[in-house]
Amino acid sequence: MADLPHDTDPQLPPAEVADVMPPHAHSWWSHYVFSQDAKYIAIQYSGTAIAIGLVGLVLSWLMRLQLGFPGIFDFITPDAYYQFITMHGMIMVVYLLTAVFLGGFGNYLIPLMVGARDMVFPFVNMLSFWIYLLAVLVLVASFFAPGGPTGAGWTLYPPQAILSGTPGGAQSGIILMLVSLILFIIGFTMGGLNYVVTVLQARTRGMTMMRLPLTVWGIFTATVMALLAFPALLVAAIMMLFDRLLGTSFFMPALVELGETLSYGGGSPIAFQHLFWFFGHPEVYIVALPAFGIVSDLLAVHARKNVFGYRMMVWAIVGIGALSFIVWAHHMYVSGMHPYFGFFFATTTLIIAVPTAIKVYNWVLTLWKGDIHLTLPMLFALGFIVTFVNGGLTGLFLGNVVVDVPLSDTMFVVAHFHMVMGVAPIMVILGAIYHWYPLMTGRMLNQAMGHFHFWITFIGAYAIFFPMHYVGLVGVPRRYYEIGEPAFMTTPVEGLNAFITVAALTVGAAQMVFLFNLYWSSRHGRVAGSNPWKATTLEWLTPVVPPEHGNWGDDLPLVYRWAYDYSLPGAPEDYIVQTDPGPKTPAAGPL
Repeated sequence: MADLPHDTDPQLPPAEVADVMPPHAHSWWSHYVFSQDAKYIAIQYSGTAIAIGLVGLVLSWLMRLQLGFPGIFDFITPDAYYQFITMHGMIMVVYLLTAVFLGGFGNYLIPLMVGARDMVFPFVNMLSFWIYLLAVLVLVASFFAPGGPTGAGWTLYPPQAILSGTPGGAQSGIILMLVSLILFIIGFTMGGLNYVVTVLQARTRGMTMMRLPLTVWGIFTATVMALLAFPALLVAAIMMLFDRLLGTSFFMPALVELGETLSYGGGSPIAFQHLFWFFGHPEVYIVALPAFGIVSDLLAVHARKNVFGYRMMVWAIVGIGALSFIVWAHHMYVSGMHPYFGFFFATTTLIIAVPTAIKVYNWVLTLWKGDIHLTLPMLFALGFIVTFVNGGLTGLFLGNVVVDVPLSDTMFVVAHFHMVMGVAPIMVILGAIYHWYPLMTGRMLNQAMGHFHFWITFIGAYAIFFPMHYVGLVGVPRRYYEIGEPAFMTTPVEGLNAFITVAALTVGAAQMVFLFNLYWSSRHGRVAGSNPWKATTLEWLTPVVPPEHGNWGDDLPLVYRWAYDYSLPGAPEDYIVQTDPGPKTPAAGPL
């Protein structure tokens, strides 16, 4: 490792730590496979997450085939259906969304946006990916285990999760699921500590916390939340593993199964629900906060306007992160609780909507009178805002105890959850890829394929989940393999189920066009140049695009202004990069 000379500039505070070049790779294996470069690790994380996400997509197709056309596909048995539900939910929430936002975008963007050469602990960063990959492989192995994967539902509620009546409960399916979750949390903890320390300690000179792009603020806050929330899931997984393998009774009450009294006794299934949802609701914002930050940056760049209320946006992110730890039991209204507790969690659920609404208002005001360019990243950002607001409004219904209880076990909850936690963050991931793909490859994605992909995805998502709200309101339950012929299963409802299935298959197929676009454009896409979007932030200012080892050549960048100097009066161009030492203007933002 070699020490590099520091530039000295009297306008900026002195560097807090020495500028050190990260270790060089000495072989093909250490450069591309066991890489310690955060950029390659980000691509490894994202590639693995997308691969397992495609498995989750196929599982959703199989579920919809059964719901839309019941009895036609003989290979979709009741056990298989519940296994599909379980694996689809866990894959999408944990192994796809969390991994892409934190492992993918976190690794690629944090060092570049803060002006660092790499993560502060490159070797630990490499280990975090390989442990994540091991967790994914253990999860996939459960498909090939005797009895198949667990079919306990993605929330893994005991006692049924480890009983013989549940697919994978008495075999190794639930064991592999719990071991995979434990490995995932260990790997994430390694990566998460890296993200936090890099943001706090490795920022370049002049990059104060209030000059950070909101993307970094979102990923940073989500990482801190995850470091506090994942331990609850970790101990819950370990305790359930002990219940399954050692016969302990952390979550298992006295039980009789098939006329036989089991050895369990004294455990509390509700305790597992508290531990799971103490992780589970912060997990919503562990995914949402990076999405909020990325959308803020996409809107500013593609509307050519500074983010409205930057400090308010920062504190809204922090406030949402803090409040998300005191709302978890609104997922447990039907488990039974004292009315005062129900009132408390319903109230906190409404309170957390306030900072979230502030962000929505500020996004709208950022767009107001902006020079809006309807590029693909902007289209996906706008699609996110609309989808998140729609999904959030149905969340206000479910946050109320008396409304939630009758709706809790219906397809209404599935529709709400997918709008907020499925469609909305996927919109951000796609918009971010269209935005930063030129930085990663030096080429632009094909616009025609991109527009086809956006419109099919956006319209198709609403064709899936808008009718599903109605299906839930009329009483169609969720997690049922076969519903039969109750009064609410009228011909229109059956028709809607079939329509939703066709829409889901269509939207899924459109993602294949996107994947082809990623490959085709990397070889044949238009050369992007160094800063194709004319953005102000540091990641676009590296000496070489795509960025090389160490990111910044011989000298680290020096930061003189915030990240959102767009369309300033009197400026020669409609953007001023963060490294421009020119005079500040009243609109130049916080220090």
